Amino acid sequence: MRIVISEFISLDGVVQAPGGPEEDTDGGFAHGGWTHPYFDPEIVGGAFDAALEGADALLFGRRTWQTMASAWPERAGDPFADRMNSLRKYVVSDTLEETEPTWENSVRIPGSEAVAELRKLREGDDGGLLLMGSPTLARTLITEGLVDELRLIVMPVVLGGGKSIFPDGGGKFPFELVSTTRSDAGTLVNVYRRAAE
Repeated sequence: MRIVISEFISLDGVVQAPGGPEEDTDGGFAHGGWTHPYFDPEIVGGAFDAALEGADALLFGRRTWQTMASAWPERAGDPFADRMNSLRKYVVSDTLEETEPTWENSVRIPGSEAVAELRKLREGDDGGLLLMGSPTLARTLITEGLVDELRLIVMPVVLGGGKSIFPDGGGKFPFELVSTTRSDAGTLVNVYRRAAE
């Protein structure tokens, strides 16, 4: 199973709180909703549609899963929402109770077992596993060499600090650029695949 990470990202590598002002204010982050001026429905929306279309399951950390679980079930009837709701969803968490993943087709993976479980999924199943948001989990997957593709939707703005998906421990993780699409607002949709060492 190929693991694909899809992220809205600033020029300085920030992925925090793209949706709204109060979505994630950790660390005093005050730019929630920063993606809105650069969101092009055709290019950026199309990139998310394509990523979701290629997914056979979704992967989230607890916090992103809770945000998505509170939004998507009530949007049933929209093709994108219906696909989000119908796909199997893996949520990595040590704090969610077994009975808590109530979003349709959600399965909890204990955080302490996540790397081993995701390695098994990657080696044993076909299809694509798509991670959106979840910067801590994304960083772990990159560090562990488990990411097959990065879909970075680069917005032309510098945010001056916030959450990142990139490891900071000095490791080297080569990728190759396979496509770039540019929107009129200057947003770049860059798709990178894992390169041979």
